[in-house]
Amino acid sequence: MAASPASADAAPSPPPPTAAQDVPGGPAEQSETASEDRSNAGPLDRLLPPVGTGRSPRKRTTSQCKSEPPLLRTSKRTIYTAGRPPWYNEHGTQSKEAFAIGLGGGSASGKTTVARMIIEALDVPWVVLLSMDSFYKVLTQQQQEQAAHNNFNFDHPDAFDFDLIISTLKKLKQGRSVQVPIYDFTTHSRKKDWKTLYGANVIIFEGIMAFADKTLLELLDMKIFVDTDSDIRLVRRLRRDIGERGRDIEGVIKQYNKFVKPAFDQYIQPTMRLADIVVPRGSGNTVAIDLIVQHVHSQLEERKLRWDMAALASAHQCHPLPRTLSVLKSTPQVRGMHTIIRDKETSRDEFIFYSKRLMRLLIEHALSFLPFQDCVVQTPQGQNYAGKCYAGKQITGVSILRAGETMEPALRAVCKDVRIGTILIQTNQLTGEPELHYLRLPKDISDDHVILMDCTVSTGAAAMMAVRVLLDHDVPEAKIFLLSLLMAEMGVHSVAYAFPRVRIITTAVDKRVNDLFRIIPGIGNFGDRYFGTDAVPDGSDEEEVASTG
Repeated sequence: MAASPASADAAPSPPPPTAAQDVPGGPAEQSETASEDRSNAGPLDRLLPPVGTGRSPRKRTTSQCKSEPPLLRTSKRTIYTAGRPPWYNEHGTQSKEAFAIGLGGGSASGKTTVARMIIEALDVPWVVLLSMDSFYKVLTQQQQEQAAHNNFNFDHPDAFDFDLIISTLKKLKQGRSVQVPIYDFTTHSRKKDWKTLYGANVIIFEGIMAFADKTLLELLDMKIFVDTDSDIRLVRRLRRDIGERGRDIEGVIKQYNKFVKPAFDQYIQPTMRLADIVVPRGSGNTVAIDLIVQHVHSQLEERKLRWDMAALASAHQCHPLPRTLSVLKSTPQVRGMHTIIRDKETSRDEFIFYSKRLMRLLIEHALSFLPFQDCVVQTPQGQNYAGKCYAGKQITGVSILRAGETMEPALRAVCKDVRIGTILIQTNQLTGEPELHYLRLPKDISDDHVILMDCTVSTGAAAMMAVRVLLDHDVPEAKIFLLSLLMAEMGVHSVAYAFPRVRIITTAVDKRVNDLFRIIPGIGNFGDRYFGTDAVPDGSDEEEVASTG
């Protein structure tokens, strides 16, 4: 559904509303006026950067974000423009789709600059910035030769892979991770490696043909057209293509006159009537950008995703424990080790020693749930032995930082050549929602059996987000094993309800979680006791509260 902010002077009939103008004579207008003056000053070569003076422009020949990693640093915070998985509800799904903004306009009209200004003004930490430049189709050999001589039309709708654009945007709106191609403008081809983007609450999609497909239009909640004078766009294109993409002036002008200008008149300018807001003068129109940001903020308030702990706590009361749960047999030895690590008087050395023993037993127990197949080997005595061997491809361990990493040595001790990944999830203290802050997973993890490790699970929030991240990386649910030394019934039910095929394995399950969502009777703050760090002032359990367990 398209958004129509009333404050942007939106009119019900075409042409679409033109956003408010800046105050005359301001810095932005002076800059634009200066650009127009230069555009009328003489031959085109006078518009180009003088040779041998100043600093050379930074080369950007691919469709990746200009900053690597994809960060936009503001005075208030760092914004991740590749996005991060948003929060999911107790069903393991995103309760509302992300808010998608489409930015259209002619080539070099300033769409990317406007997008970054909107992102900075929005001041939200997780945003996806998706460029249409990434989705040029793979060219045939003949088309490659045409492109090399500036005879291929890159400004035609047929030059873009709309099927891939639509499927990518749909996944991002659903909060799923996607693989996006990286287009090399020098060779007119896609690079071998693709980049990963994650779902976020706000998606900004920009491109010259952003409004050229009906299905794509339906995915956009707000449509903005950046309207910039054609002379300014030509100047910018000359600077960009010569300075950043290694083109020559004759080729750029030839392509502009033959393809770019006719395409703008035929395909791009007519889509202006589809926009909810038209931004004249692009990034120079700060008033228009402020109006856009105000409207997006109001939409985000309506769509706000809140993690309702109370609803989760009451959702599974009186239900039997799920069949996907396996608890290590409570032998006198196991119960004795629990007694030691639960005792608040236990020294740190003893806490570490007996925790490690429990971890080793837990992992050995978990490995028995891996798939095995019959195999026959020959003993040194020349006799056949009918045994079992692992039937999977690879085992990968993924620890939820920080406590989960304490289980890595035990996993390495029993799994030869195991691969290790890490996930850092922390709670936003303002919203109470867990957020993914760091992720490092091995390549091709989708083929592996994954052992997900966290030492304590109370509400299940962090564990659910970690499972969701693995699913976003195409790990089958049935191949995920969640291991924890201690879990609360609430966390067990939450994970099992959201992901009924995930195997949950622990050494003990405690019945209660208190009002602060700490496991009762519990084990205390596992990370503080293991690493010898100071507990937070109110004595809260970091793994259960700061990571929302």
